[in-house]
Amino acid sequence: MKLGITIGDMNGIGPEVILKALANPLILKKCTPVIYGSSKVLSYHKNMIPDINIQLTNISTAEHAQKGRINVINCGDENINITLGKPTAEAGKLASAALEKAAEDAKNGSIDGIVTAPINKYAMKLSGFSFPGHTEFLADKDGKKENLMVLCSDQLIVATVTNHVPIKDVSEKISKELILKKIQIFQKTLIENFGKDKPVIAVLGLNPHAGDEGALGNEEETIIRPAIIEAKKSGYFVAGPFSADAFFGGDKWTKVDGILAMYHDQGLIPFKTISFGEGTNFTAGLSFVRTSPDHGTAYDIAGQNIANPSSFLHAIYRAMDIFNTKNGYAEDRANPLTKIKKQAAGLDD
Repeated sequence: MKLGITIGDMNGIGPEVILKALANPLILKKCTPVIYGSSKVLSYHKNMIPDINIQLTNISTAEHAQKGRINVINCGDENINITLGKPTAEAGKLASAALEKAAEDAKNGSIDGIVTAPINKYAMKLSGFSFPGHTEFLADKDGKKENLMVLCSDQLIVATVTNHVPIKDVSEKISKELILKKIQIFQKTLIENFGKDKPVIAVLGLNPHAGDEGALGNEEETIIRPAIIEAKKSGYFVAGPFSADAFFGGDKWTKVDGILAMYHDQGLIPFKTISFGEGTNFTAGLSFVRTSPDHGTAYDIAGQNIANPSSFLHAIYRAMDIFNTKNGYAEDRANPLTKIKKQAAGLDD
C-alpha cells in the first residue's frame, strides 16, 4: 500500500508521532509512506527525538515514492516559522496545503489512502480553511454528498449521524432520511471494510432515556424509530433507539457489530473512554481509505519528546487492514471461487 500521511499542525505533536510511528521497522515492510508537509518541519521535530534513527527522502510527486524509504513531498514555504504549542495561520496554511495535495493524489489513485495527523481548527480557520474538519473537507474533495465518521478499535465500532455540529443544532440536523442513509453507509462499510458478514447495528436515541416515550423529547418516536423500522423492512439488522447511558453502562455495546450515535460526543466520549490510545477515526463512504489517530494536537506537550505514537501506529495499521479487506471483498465479489478456496483453506471464517 502506498500510504499518504498529512503532517497536521506543525506546532503540535503531529510531526513527532509521525516520525516515531515510522521509526517502527515493520512499517516499511508493510507499506510505502509518503508524508505531505515540510522536510524542514520534520527535521526540526526529528532533532528533538535524539534516539530516533530514520532517514527522509524528498520526492516531487507520489509517483516517485521509493519502497523501503520514508518519502516526503514538500507542500509549504521552506522559510516557515514554527511556534510550538500555539495555533498560527502559518501552521494552518501548511496543514491545509498538505491535506489538499494528499486528497488530490488519493482521488486520482497516486496513493491508496491517507492517514491524517491532528489539526487545530482555530489555526485552520486563521489560514482561510472553511470546513469544520478533515471529514467534511475530504468528502467535498471526493465529491461525496454523504459520508460517515467511524471510530473503531478491536473492541468497538461507533459511527455518528452528525459530525462537527454544535449541540444546539443537532436536533434540526437529524432526519429519518439522514439516519437511513447513515445506516446504509454503516452496513456497507462494516461488510466491505471490516469483514462483518451480517452486521448488527444498534442505534442510540437523541434525548435522555431515549425520550421516555415522548416525556423528554419526541425525536425518537417521530424520526429515529421510523428510520429503524424502515431499515429493518429493507433487510438491515438494526435495533433501537437505545438510551445512550444505559447502553454503554451495561454490556449491550459488546453484543453488536456497530453503534450509530446521533451526535459527536454521544459516540466519542464512551468510545475514547473504552479505547483511547488504540482507537482510530475512519471516514467511510470515500473512494479511498482515510484514517486518523483518536487524539488532538496536544499543544501542551509539543516538542517535549513525550508524545505516545501508539494511536498513530494504530491508524496506519487500520488503514492497511481496511485497504486489504476492501480489496479482498472486491476480489471475492468478482470471483466467488476465491472465497470458497479461502474457506476450504481455513483462511476465511
